[in-house]
Amino acid sequence: MVLSACDTGKGEISGDGVLGLSRALLTAGAKSLIVSLWQVPDKATSDLMVEFYQELEKNPDKARALRQAMLKNKEKHNTPVQRIGLRLQ
Repeated sequence: MVLSACDTGKGEISGDGVLGLSRALLTAGAKSLIVSLWQVPDKATSDLMVEFYQELEKNPDKARALRQAMLKNKEKHNTPVQRIGLRLQ
């Protein structure tokens, strides 16, 4: 499952871990998630998602596809303010 919007990976820290949308989706049966931990620029997010799905078609390994997409996105959006960061769970 991909949640390509701002702060989708954030949650409240409790004694049971982080409570938030990610945990709820994993509990509901999602096998994996891609989420953002901070604000993300729209253009860079859009470009990353296009690259991610193109890479995923070539290679079914989600982590590798995400890494390749992130590397390509880094080249295209070469300043830290333009880049986005996502976490694969």
